[in-house]
Amino acid sequence: MSEQQRDSEPDLTPRPNAVLAEPATVQACQQDYAAAADVRQTLAAQEARQH
Repeated sequence: MSEQQRDSEPDLTPRPNAVLAEPATVQACQQDYAAAADVRQTLAAQEARQH
């Protein structure tokens, strides 16, 4: 195998998962929910246009 072929292969080294690294607390969930309000509003508008 040439060096160029090795460089083009994906790096499959396991990485830490940021989602799993922190505990799921009520406060963290509330913050995530509040931060995504605009996304939920956009999705609701898109769904309304489809129906």
